[in-house]
Amino acid sequence: MAENTRKPTLAEAFIPIVFLIALLSLNVTIFGDAALEGSNQIVLILSGAIAAMIAFRTGVSWTTLQMGILRNINSAMSSILILLLIGALAGAWMISGIVPAMIFYGLKILNPTILLFASCVVCALVSLATGSSWTTIATVGLALIGIGKALGVSEGIIAGAIISGAYFGDKMSPLSDTTNLAPAMAGTDLFTHIRYMTITTAPSLTIALVIFLGIGFTTNSGEQIHNVEPILVALTNSFNINPWLFAVPIVVIVMIVKKIPAIPALLVGSLLGILFAIIFQSHIFNEISGITDDPLKSGYIASMKALYTDVNVVTGHKTVDELLSTGGMSGMLGTIWLIMSAMIFGGIMDAGGMLKRITEMIIGMVTSTGSLVTSTAASCMFFNVTASDQYLAIVVPGKMFEHIYRDRGLAPENLSRTLEDSGTVTSVLIPWNTCGAAQSNVLGVATLTYAPYCFFNIISPFMTLFFAFAKIKIAKLKKERKADV
Repeated sequence: MAENTRKPTLAEAFIPIVFLIALLSLNVTIFGDAALEGSNQIVLILSGAIAAMIAFRTGVSWTTLQMGILRNINSAMSSILILLLIGALAGAWMISGIVPAMIFYGLKILNPTILLFASCVVCALVSLATGSSWTTIATVGLALIGIGKALGVSEGIIAGAIISGAYFGDKMSPLSDTTNLAPAMAGTDLFTHIRYMTITTAPSLTIALVIFLGIGFTTNSGEQIHNVEPILVALTNSFNINPWLFAVPIVVIVMIVKKIPAIPALLVGSLLGILFAIIFQSHIFNEISGITDDPLKSGYIASMKALYTDVNVVTGHKTVDELLSTGGMSGMLGTIWLIMSAMIFGGIMDAGGMLKRITEMIIGMVTSTGSLVTSTAASCMFFNVTASDQYLAIVVPGKMFEHIYRDRGLAPENLSRTLEDSGTVTSVLIPWNTCGAAQSNVLGVATLTYAPYCFFNIISPFMTLFFAFAKIKIAKLKKERKADV
């Protein structure tokens, strides 16, 4: 930002954000869930254009803004690649019978009364073991959303339970990238960070589980359970359902537990899915490819289509047919478009100095421990909305507040905990954030539909504020640690 002749004023910094929020609200009113099909992307780009015009007024060159955009997009490239592979994996696991088997056995075991509670617990355990909310939601979550729909449970509520559990595990797992990133930014070690997070995270999850259990007990499940039998019949008529199919998700989970990066793990999972489709479900190839006289050609076309485009298995049961449809890699392109548009807006806001100007204002409002934690949490959520990326929502406030916490004699684990309680978990609640856009696409549920039911994600930032204002478990900086600063 060497070209800057002056800092943007606070009013200038807020103009693009006000414009963004106003037009996004208008989009939701007019387009509803269809806003993610393109209108929100246009609004993000237009908001970026407004931010660019303001940046020009302050002396920032287009070259600087363009570098900011490219830097932001580059930071999201890993997420984009993961999204493409999740699309491929969903298609491969559908035609192989893996997801249908998960739904089949899940319907045998679960019922609407315990479904929400069990979904949250299962996703929490899997995410804790893998360190990845994205992988958990794309595998176990995908099956659970199908089970929920089959049992007649609202898709928003079941998605909220899945996401609540997945983000608890992601937040607490030592294998999670955000769980490692937060203490690195705050200046503490990983396991001190995890122990200190437990103080606020355990009560948040407990409250969420109680709410999910309460919703389950108030659900009238008699008619829904009666309707399950035709679904089970449709699944067994269309697929060779057997326990061997679970070998593939187990392999993927073991790979991630062994710290193999998500991208190669998901690729292996997709290819194994195709292999299992050849072994167990070759009869489906003819239906997908439309070719009946050439098995090799039919298998090749069906496998490719499952990985890259829309695939539907027709069973004759409307609910099952809706469950057994995927978009492959191409189904993720709308989400990638949204992420790219969000990165354009965030990159211009950052390179133009507008994000920095707003955060300086927030820091200036700090007067006590409670207000410091509130400012940190607000900054994390602000960056989730404006920069549209949970990593930036951790990194920027982390570096911004690190010295303030130390100067006030507060241990860095206070900061790292707040970063996760407010940055990691709220990212999935923003429709244009990389996390919100990704999970909405994977689960097939609009962000604003599931967001009110992500009880763990909603409670977490309030829990960290409660502990701060009540001055409960606020670790002080030891003298020797303060002297080292």
